[in-house]
Amino acid sequence: MAIDRAGLAAFLRNRREALQPEDIGLRRGPRRRTNGLRREEVAARCNMSTDYYARLEQERGTHPSEQMIAAIAAGLHLSLDERDHLFRLAGHSPPSRGAISEHVSPGLARIFDRLHDTPAEIVTELGETLRQTALGIALTGDATRHTGPARSIGYRWFTDPDSRALYEPADHEFLGRMFASGLREALTRHGPGSRAAHYTDLLLARSEEFRTVWAAQEIGLRPKEFKRYVHPSVGALELQCQTLLDPDQNHFLLVYTATPGTESYEKLQLLSVIGSVAPAG
Repeated sequence: MAIDRAGLAAFLRNRREALQPEDIGLRRGPRRRTNGLRREEVAARCNMSTDYYARLEQERGTHPSEQMIAAIAAGLHLSLDERDHLFRLAGHSPPSRGAISEHVSPGLARIFDRLHDTPAEIVTELGETLRQTALGIALTGDATRHTGPARSIGYRWFTDPDSRALYEPADHEFLGRMFASGLREALTRHGPGSRAAHYTDLLLARSEEFRTVWAAQEIGLRPKEFKRYVHPSVGALELQCQTLLDPDQNHFLLVYTATPGTESYEKLQLLSVIGSVAPAG
């Protein structure tokens, strides 16, 4: 597919001007004259230089990669139809709308972008972290840095002992059972050939512990009301986890809070100041 530079530029300008600062959790300053977002604001959200993004809107520059287009689609809060249109304009085939999509819906993205002062993350049904707030990274480490099967916390749980260090040891047994239960649900839902099936095969081959837990055939285990962490900088934390489900994408927005007045609340406030990054779990 050939890139449509004029169409790509026009579409990017249109979507940038339609997206308001409030949509991404920014305050509208009194001196703002730009319709919608500024180019530098979009570029920052997409982890690219302002010059690179500006060239796309000016029908110039190199042919953007699929990774760049996916980042722009996420940064502009595009719907799936808009995302697919953007890919085609850029000369790429749109990603498959398979059973497990990684494109965050605009509605969920808008909520997430308002959670500046709260640990939060968006994860897939396989426990793959798609986005984290800054305080979320301070709490659990940058979980988006992983690649391949290791993107799944359930996969890491059974293959990387260091991934357990962040969690209260008394909870380890239940967490392992819960991760296996969730993987079984995803496998049943999506069947052979799915990513869930691939992760299951890998874990059955690599982990004796997983084989034992898997043989128990447990289903329907859900997270407990409170999650207990052992953070390397602030110590023990007990946080309540609220979950918002996007049923169309099977994505979960997880928001972690502490009860005001508790020791965990004070430690979470401290963590927001020091920004200490824990190993990703």
